[in-house]
Amino acid sequence: MNDRYLRAARREPVDRTPVWFMRQAGRSLPEFRAVRAHASLVEITRDPALCAEVTLQPVRRLGVDAAILFADITTPLAGLGVAFDIRPGVGPVIERPIASAADVARLRPFEPAEAVAPLLEAIGLIRAASPVPLIGFAGAPFTLACYLVEGGPSRDFLRTKTLMHADPAAWAALMDALVEMTIRYLGAQVAAGVQAVQLFDSWVGGLGPRDYERSVGPWMRRLFEGLAPLGVPTTHFGVGTAGLLRLQAASGGDVIGLDWRIALADGWAAVGDRAVQGNLDPALLLGPFETVAETARWILDQAGGRPGHIFNLGHGVLPETDPDDLRRLVDLVHEHATPTNTFTTGSTP
Repeated sequence: MNDRYLRAARREPVDRTPVWFMRQAGRSLPEFRAVRAHASLVEITRDPALCAEVTLQPVRRLGVDAAILFADITTPLAGLGVAFDIRPGVGPVIERPIASAADVARLRPFEPAEAVAPLLEAIGLIRAASPVPLIGFAGAPFTLACYLVEGGPSRDFLRTKTLMHADPAAWAALMDALVEMTIRYLGAQVAAGVQAVQLFDSWVGGLGPRDYERSVGPWMRRLFEGLAPLGVPTTHFGVGTAGLLRLQAASGGDVIGLDWRIALADGWAAVGDRAVQGNLDPALLLGPFETVAETARWILDQAGGRPGHIFNLGHGVLPETDPDDLRRLVDLVHEHATPTNTFTTGSTP
């Protein structure tokens, strides 16, 4: 097996910089669109063979160094007794949003074997066929809490922040439930065969440092402590988190994901002795490839050949992205030779 992703996550030397893409399995691939013509996202995650096929599509087409399990961050919520729908063009919509401690108390204990059995079966199928490591994942508790409280996607998270400050006991109970669920969910994924896990805190960039430190950090530390016995590398990723990176690193994760709003060298300096993942702006892939190549080389030069860099986008692949450009980017990363100790902080290409 090509294990350079796992080696980099552990800050071990690699022959080439490993590369994979968040949302690499999805709407940018014509073979995925062909599947979606007859199956919804929920149906794909409930069909082990179909889920495995979609997960492996980008491995075959793009030559990436890792596969990531195809699912939605809201997938395990059904196991808590939460009814929701994933609506095209909108995203997950919660039937009964959480607004009080009584709503939190109605959440059921999470049982992976009942809640996500097809997904766990898919993991075995993927492992049997994949030439690269398989990454499992979950939504981080804050981002899941936002969905549950807001009822769907939000720009300002007003209901979430109001609950956090007006009823801290209800907020703590909700975060407790989500941490416990996530530990069990990811534990089941590892038991089924995933070789690394990533926490997606897609909305945590909407918080300031004080709110993060008081209302998120303690639960993230508990979560990563709960994942440590699994013995697999963990990645802690957020969006819009340049001002929170030190707090995120203090909360846990073997690898810290960086979005494109901070230079890779500056982000790495902020998180200290961790591996880092990132951080090309996904929007660049909608323009000329010359710009993609120039920026990718700038990022790689900042990494400077240091052990512990996993190349990725700063967020997910956009649907309009040409898969051929993704393949060209993979080849560029693999072929790039960077002299060690040549990185500079904050410089521009």
